[in-house]
Amino acid sequence: MADRRHQAPAAWREPVTVALTGASGAQYGLRLIKALVVADHEVWVMISKAAHLVMATETDAALPARPERLAEALAERSGAAPGQIRCFGREDWMAPVASGSGAPSAMVICPCSTGTLSAVATGASNNLIERAADVALKERRRLILVPRETPLSAIHLEHMLALSRLGAVILPAAPGFYHRPRRVEDLVDFIVARILNQLGIEHRLMPRWGEG
Repeated sequence: MADRRHQAPAAWREPVTVALTGASGAQYGLRLIKALVVADHEVWVMISKAAHLVMATETDAALPARPERLAEALAERSGAAPGQIRCFGREDWMAPVASGSGAPSAMVICPCSTGTLSAVATGASNNLIERAADVALKERRRLILVPRETPLSAIHLEHMLALSRLGAVILPAAPGFYHRPRRVEDLVDFIVARILNQLGIEHRLMPRWGEG
């Protein structure tokens, strides 16, 4: 694999949008960003205010809120090349993800809070994350939502069903155990591997079923 520190932007694969919202499981989103960087994709990132609070509780990641500084911090954590990670603010309506003519072909909300799930299912578009997801739906692009909430109410299930019918992929953060996980990181990689499979991105996080 090429050394990302010396790669020109033109050498990166197509951008993937990753949004982290205020559900438990920030580790999934952070690991996904790193996996996409390793796969030589450009990564466009949005992190909600609630996600920052959850992240401070669940991880040792002290990430700044300002998009420019956030991009630098995520690049340092993931080993990204300069410019490989781009971050956008909550109301950056001029960001390319806000328009069907500029948004990438795939978006992942990981983790996805039930509030964000509801907003996307009803087309609320009150912030850039919700608008970017709305764009993905209207343009018939890949949209993956990774909810973690449990138990699920009928409201949650109805919103998931509505989004699934619209073409979104609902991928709950419910890791399996047949790969004999020994660490928490193994469980995180299980979900991230499933996301990458849905995106059609090759990875080495864990073997596919039957590969040994």
